[in-house]
Amino acid sequence: MAGYRRSLLLLGFMFVVMAYYQWDMLPQKRAERIHQRQELRKQSLREMCADEEAFPEGKRGLDDMSNKELENLIVDDKHGIIYCYIPKVGCTSWKRVFYVLKQGEPYPDPMSIEGEMVHVPNMLPLLNSFPRTEMKAKLKHYTKFLFVRDPFVRLISAYRDKFLMNNTYFYENFGRGILRLYGNQPDAPQLAEEAFSSGIRPSFYNFIQYLVDPRTEMKEPFEPHWRQMHRVCHPCLIKYDFVGHQETLQEDAEHILKTLMLQDDIKFPPSYKNMTSSTSVLDWFRTVPLEDKRKLYKIYEKDFKLFGYKKPSELLDG
Repeated sequence: MAGYRRSLLLLGFMFVVMAYYQWDMLPQKRAERIHQRQELRKQSLREMCADEEAFPEGKRGLDDMSNKELENLIVDDKHGIIYCYIPKVGCTSWKRVFYVLKQGEPYPDPMSIEGEMVHVPNMLPLLNSFPRTEMKAKLKHYTKFLFVRDPFVRLISAYRDKFLMNNTYFYENFGRGILRLYGNQPDAPQLAEEAFSSGIRPSFYNFIQYLVDPRTEMKEPFEPHWRQMHRVCHPCLIKYDFVGHQETLQEDAEHILKTLMLQDDIKFPPSYKNMTSSTSVLDWFRTVPLEDKRKLYKIYEKDFKLFGYKKPSELLDG
């Protein structure tokens, strides 16, 4: 009996030791997993960008780029980092982080910063505000990162945010025109308040019609909330050190903060509970004809390929 008890105690002790060892190894395993994931993401970028026929912009250099093309790169000189923000890919959270970094220690909680405030122009230092020689030096020596997202999920998120919500700017600059051209409403209300009080808004299919219409970009480039991600951050021209994904946002963000030795000072804002998920894509696209879905994929195909997102065959196969 005593021997049996001893065996049980020994087994219990071994279990505790193994559990402690595994718990102690968790951060290391997580770091290895993130590192491997990064290598795959960056390798995918390198391979795609090397295809000069598919991505001719890879032959360009910084000198060929206008300041306008570099307007989404935020700089933090103290920590030597550059972040290219893409609307609808967690950029409000990252802008909050950059805002508190600018405030200095002790850093305020990013969640205490109003989301609208960090989008005010000139609130954060942009790379294109520096002389060209400084821009080149910063791009060469600073740690550069961006976050991307499944292109179709990003479009759904943009539609929900800009056309389902009562947004005066987007209704009056885009929504009303979309309703008149594609929503069979030639007399759509002039004012956003009037439209929303009457329940008038573009459908998701109207929005897709607007995107696939060749006339849309003849007038001006896509608005940044639905502009292709590679056209916002130029990953074939700028060699990013870290490529984060919205789908792994919290883990990727925590890794970046840890790399900057800020994990104890700054807590990355949590993801929104109502965030658009990839599982709902099929539901959103049910009203969109196959031909338009295929046209849409062609418009965003480079984003899918560059950033390693699977082609949504379930949407595109007839």
